[in-house]
Amino acid sequence: MSRPGNNAAMTPLAEKIARLIEQNGPLRISDYFSLCLADPEHGYYQSREPFGRSGDFITAPEISQLFGEMIGICLVQAWHAQGSPADVRIVEIGPGRGTLMSDALRVISRLAPALYADATIHMVETSERLRNVQRQTLVRIKQRISWHTAFEEVPAGFTLMVANELFDAIPIRQFVKTPDGFSERMVGLDDDGALAFGLGPGDLDTPLLPVDQARVPDGEIFEVSPARSAVMQAVAAKIVHDGGTALTIDYGHLITGFGDTLQAVYRHQFDPPLARPGEADLTSHVDFQALAEAAKAAGAHVHKPMSQGDFLVGLGIVERAGALGTGRDSLTQAAIRDAVNRLAGEGEGRMGALFKVLAISGSPVRIAPFDPQPA
Repeated sequence: MSRPGNNAAMTPLAEKIARLIEQNGPLRISDYFSLCLADPEHGYYQSREPFGRSGDFITAPEISQLFGEMIGICLVQAWHAQGSPADVRIVEIGPGRGTLMSDALRVISRLAPALYADATIHMVETSERLRNVQRQTLVRIKQRISWHTAFEEVPAGFTLMVANELFDAIPIRQFVKTPDGFSERMVGLDDDGALAFGLGPGDLDTPLLPVDQARVPDGEIFEVSPARSAVMQAVAAKIVHDGGTALTIDYGHLITGFGDTLQAVYRHQFDPPLARPGEADLTSHVDFQALAEAAKAAGAHVHKPMSQGDFLVGLGIVERAGALGTGRDSLTQAAIRDAVNRLAGEGEGRMGALFKVLAISGSPVRIAPFDPQPA
């Protein structure tokens, strides 16, 4: 396939990807996904500041301190439910700016001073730029924090872990139903040399499908992510071996299904996934059923997954918002109400229904709000 005659509109990473395709053939979606986010030279997380209003998206911890506070409450409850052990590891994978950890630790210090005083704090972060931001956010306790490039580096010990918007950034593969079965969706070049979707050989393991292949209409897309399952299995294996609880919060679906959820976000707007590689964030919705099955396979106890809205309301975000707004001016109170609505409400621009929460533990304990407490 010939090179494009005019590359003026292509990003530097798009040009690099086009050369790779010319040399080696079309790329799997998972390989394109990885290059977009993590290419050492032009990858999105290497070259851009993604967070906040000046970036491309705003995460829940940046909307309000209430989100991190609810996480802190949940971790304290998980600690109590498992006997309040000493020598705890408090871990966050993909900590962003460090805002969630800062807000969670403030609550932990108030509700469980012994846990706060005794625990070691661990941040799993590959970006040195983001590590520096996290050091600024957590400047008062940065001497207590250990940074790691991989979860496996966190030392052994009872673990309380959180991962917010981690799994959506782990690559997926896509398969398209054709009259001859499922074929893998690929990224190649069109006749003008621009990046374009196409189909490669079909090699989908049909037992992965939620229904019999013959019942799937042509054109349907099925997504799988062995990489996500592998990360969850590693987390679950540690939780089972060392004890503890891990929380995962992300946007996605509770039941495995069909659909194309590959999406790019550029300056807070959705963007075609092939339009701006390296300059737009690339994500997809998380299959929470697949994550739960991976955790179970590693021997973990899986608490019933729930929506972020139910999770936050169950932990008392409405009551905490009321206390936070007491005595404040009307504008501040309105801002607090708006933040709660964005975090826990349903509908466009709100995260309560779209985002889901999965908790796994090393033993079958009850943790609110996932498990109903006995009367």
